[in-house]
Amino acid sequence: MAVNPLKIDLNADLGEGGTQDEALMPLISSANIACGGHAGDTQSMRRTLLLAKQYGVNVGAHPSYPDREHFGRISMTLSPEALYATLHQQISILKALCDDLSIKLTHIKPHGALYNDAANNKALGQIIIKVIKAIDPRLKLMILAGSPLVEQAKAAGIEVIEEAFADRSYLADGTLAPRSQPGAVLHDADKMLAQVSAIIERRQLTAITGETIPCSATSLCLHGDNQEALRFAKLIRSYVQQ
Repeated sequence: MAVNPLKIDLNADLGEGGTQDEALMPLISSANIACGGHAGDTQSMRRTLLLAKQYGVNVGAHPSYPDREHFGRISMTLSPEALYATLHQQISILKALCDDLSIKLTHIKPHGALYNDAANNKALGQIIIKVIKAIDPRLKLMILAGSPLVEQAKAAGIEVIEEAFADRSYLADGTLAPRSQPGAVLHDADKMLAQVSAIIERRQLTAITGETIPCSATSLCLHGDNQEALRFAKLIRSYVQQ
């Protein structure tokens, strides 16, 4: 957790080639660092890790389907062995850098399509769990709050961080609205803060179609590649420090 106590863990996906990483880092408490699947290379990982170390930010690996062309946002069909191999490789590269810099790797957060697919696909979830156990069973898994993977991981002995999103809209079933759908990404500060408030204070959120959804999140995500990320981060930081 960052130096200043927050009402809720505030995380961001960084090291993805965005221009706001350095400005965002002092405002968050956890960073999910791209490790080569959808974005990132050894240089960007090291640079982002050093920023996290400077500001006392928790570090997580942000592995993806191996799909840099589509930024990991399109589902892929890989054999279990191939998916295991690429996830193990991605996370291991970041962990080795963490070890070299005397930084603790605290968690794993799948990226993009893999995040959404694994949340509801037991076979994919099992592969991620298997990778975590092989690398370090003490690593936590950050995943969509309320999704089936939460209980699956807990049953396997993996500690879970349940995550909700400050800047994304939800469908009535508690999954994220597809980015292709109008309004899926929030750009209005008032709407974003209303969602943050509902998640933190009432443990619920409102679907894009108006339904109320229970939300047990312990971490709140802000996408580093959202053009409003820095402005939103400052607003959220101010809110969660009240």
